[in-house]
Amino acid sequence: MKDYRIVNAATIMALAIVCLGWFIKAGIDDFANKDRRVNVKGLAEMEVPADKVTWPIVSKEVGNDLPELYERVAVTQQKIKAFLLRNGIKEDELTENAPQVVDLKAREYADNNKAYRYIITSVITLTSSHVKEVRGILARQGDLLKEGVAIVDGGYENPVKYEFVAFKEMKPKMMQEAIQNAEKTAQQFAENSHSKLDKIISADQGQFSIDNRDDNTPYIKKVRVVTTVTYSLKD
Repeated sequence: MKDYRIVNAATIMALAIVCLGWFIKAGIDDFANKDRRVNVKGLAEMEVPADKVTWPIVSKEVGNDLPELYERVAVTQQKIKAFLLRNGIKEDELTENAPQVVDLKAREYADNNKAYRYIITSVITLTSSHVKEVRGILARQGDLLKEGVAIVDGGYENPVKYEFVAFKEMKPKMMQEAIQNAEKTAQQFAENSHSKLDKIISADQGQFSIDNRDDNTPYIKKVRVVTTVTYSLKD
């Protein structure tokens, strides 16, 4: 009986040792596999035409008689609006801003030798989704000179601005392309390391950016997204 108990104890101990060894091996393999991962980036980009344009049309009047200046401003704005409407612009695409008046003599360090006292700046803002048509009007704005109207450069405060506002419709497709490109890179890495891709451990949504294609064509936009995906690897 005593010998039987000894045999049973030895058998149980042997099984325990085998199980312990198996668990240790599984734990080591699992620990090793946790470190076997690849982190890759996927890029998707596309060039698209701008679908919105904002054109602040700036004009200035100078003089010494404010009532007369306001009359001249009104005439100038009427001519500008008539020019735009003749060229296909709709009334609801125009916004007329309040004129800005600068009194040169009210300045602390005024130059009293100026031939005029007041500068009035007026801005009519054109906002349209018909970018191509507006660009054509921009090229013909010199026609206003024949009517005695000079459009001045808006500078940094009033630049012509082109935007691409429909990019939300492109986001799912571009995200899919970026992830596919990331997977291709990860697949190549796995092949080079004699491994296989396993499941995705983590992935981010990616950051979208919209920039001008270059300084000379601000009406053509480059949309791009970069996403980061981490895959686990297996033998």
